[in-house]
Amino acid sequence: MKQKEIVPVIPTREMYLGEPKAPVQLVLFGDYESAPTGTVHELLRGLLDEYPEQLRYSFRHFPLTRLHQKAHKAAEAAIGAAQEGKFWEMHELLFRHRLTLGTISLKGYAREVGVKNKHFLDQLINGDWGWYVQDDLREGIQKGVQNIPALLVNGQLLTRELTARNIRAAIDEALAARESAAKKKRA
Repeated sequence: MKQKEIVPVIPTREMYLGEPKAPVQLVLFGDYESAPTGTVHELLRGLLDEYPEQLRYSFRHFPLTRLHQKAHKAAEAAIGAAQEGKFWEMHELLFRHRLTLGTISLKGYAREVGVKNKHFLDQLINGDWGWYVQDDLREGIQKGVQNIPALLVNGQLLTRELTARNIRAAIDEALAARESAAKKKRA
């Protein structure tokens, strides 16, 4: 009897946009059925262009399943797509189709972004990626996330409203703190 090969799953903390060693790390907690999360995501995508070399942006799944019944499966589908390097493509598509996130739709979106896994639907139905969504949820809770969207700037939960102005201010403060720390080291 041939033993099934166990392939390690790539977790969301290893998926990011921007510079790997950027001085400012942005982590957005949210879910795919949340319109405000989609808005903040778009804002952060724009900020990556405004602050080249200075930002690293990651997304963590924090499905509010009491409000958004399909958000958990959508998060699982994004992790499934990530296993073929299609996380961000799937991520964008899920936000665009946030009102149609049923399981069969998720399979179609995976195909649309280029996922080749013939067992994608079975793995999605069986919850193969569910634990990884739970890992993100646990991380969010440990960091003080209670509602979404929630943004961490260099590990600190931003308590201000997530507007472009407030996020830019937090980035500028983080860059200034980094610069100040670097000057003290040189002194």
